[in-house]
Amino acid sequence: MPYPEAVLFDNDGLLLDTESVWTRAEQKLFQARGRDFTIDHKRSLVGSSEKLAARKLARFLDLVGQEQMLIEELNVLVLEELEGGVDSMVGARELVELLLVAGVPVGLVSNSPRRFIERSHEVAQTGMPFDAVVSGHEVPEAKPAPDAYLEACRQLGVEPGKRVVALEDSPSGVTAAVAAGLFVIGVPSVPGIELDEADLSAASLEDEAVLQALGIGSR
Repeated sequence: MPYPEAVLFDNDGLLLDTESVWTRAEQKLFQARGRDFTIDHKRSLVGSSEKLAARKLARFLDLVGQEQMLIEELNVLVLEELEGGVDSMVGARELVELLLVAGVPVGLVSNSPRRFIERSHEVAQTGMPFDAVVSGHEVPEAKPAPDAYLEACRQLGVEPGKRVVALEDSPSGVTAAVAAGLFVIGVPSVPGIELDEADLSAASLEDEAVLQALGIGSR
């Protein structure tokens, strides 16, 4: 198969194991209010924009009207948790390197704030080898809207379409990439999450089906 015109990666739970960092912060947010943070809460929050996450947190904690306070507190907690370290997801470093060696433009598209994206890659010591980085905070609408993916295509100078591949671990991310018209590979990071809209689903970035879809399998 030919190489894609570009490959766009989500960050949290796809490139880096930062979903575990977010989970620890979310647990602390709930514990401070005498509540348990459950897997159902986690499944609901994965991939949510900041605005939507704030509304969900307020509803979960019976604090409707205090959305801004909750999301600001969570952002502080998650940055604190990040300093404890973060690992790359299985196969992530190798896959990005293979694409870069092949000359395929690579972008990062995340709903997280840029300061979190940049710090997470500093902690993980990846070197941030991306040709474009787009935060959902920097476009009119975050995922599940297509804006961030369309902006990444613009920055890379490629036309949105099925020759551009997006890799995602959350339903909102898959919805965004599908809406942008991209070929979408779903790699769930949280058990029980279904990514039915994706063109292809895989258990990890090391899956041979992922490599084949990117034109780098069995070369």
